[in-house]
Amino acid sequence: MSQHFPYELLEDAEELSGYRGWSEDVYRDFLAMRRGKMSADQFSDKYRYRRAILSVDMTGFTSSAIHIGELAAFYRILDAQTVCIPILKSFGAELIRCFADDVVAIFEAPDAAVDAAFEIHRRIDHFNNSDLASDHPTHCCIGIGYGEVFAIGPNLAQGDEMNRSSKLGEDIARAKETLLTERAFESLKQRTDIHFELQASDDQLFPFYRAVSSV
Repeated sequence: MSQHFPYELLEDAEELSGYRGWSEDVYRDFLAMRRGKMSADQFSDKYRYRRAILSVDMTGFTSSAIHIGELAAFYRILDAQTVCIPILKSFGAELIRCFADDVVAIFEAPDAAVDAAFEIHRRIDHFNNSDLASDHPTHCCIGIGYGEVFAIGPNLAQGDEMNRSSKLGEDIARAKETLLTERAFESLKQRTDIHFELQASDDQLFPFYRAVSSV
């Protein structure tokens, strides 16, 4: 049985957007759905599209901040971003967002995303073996998803495939690994230059694949 909610609700789309969760239009449309003035199908038609999501995380940020200091840890982020961003741009990323030691890139197709991932690992290795590398170099962990997402939020990609690719990149992948969601694998499995390894395990919510370049 529903009860009246006795506390203030913030339902002003313009003010809500000032906290940078979603845009004013998105808040307005969510509020319209809540009030029955917009259908879920109308919302989906307006915001839903198909994209590949590449989620990059960097190894050892928390431990490096503890053991070698915050500024040294920040330099590791700087190094990785200065290497990764030109790669993502060159492979046609439609959007690139950086936050702390994470980078998210959105691609129209998964082929470009996985090719960018392999190049990131290759070029980070090259950087770490150059005279530009710090005493505490970082490596990247990458998750890739592909499918229908909502073009909302700072990354313009929210939904199940974003959740899964972020989980793979940030929590599961190890240094130099590229992990794919099932949908990303299905769209890439015909690639003869990539070896795919199923990584299903009982402690994960979903099966996923490890992608290894055969070139």
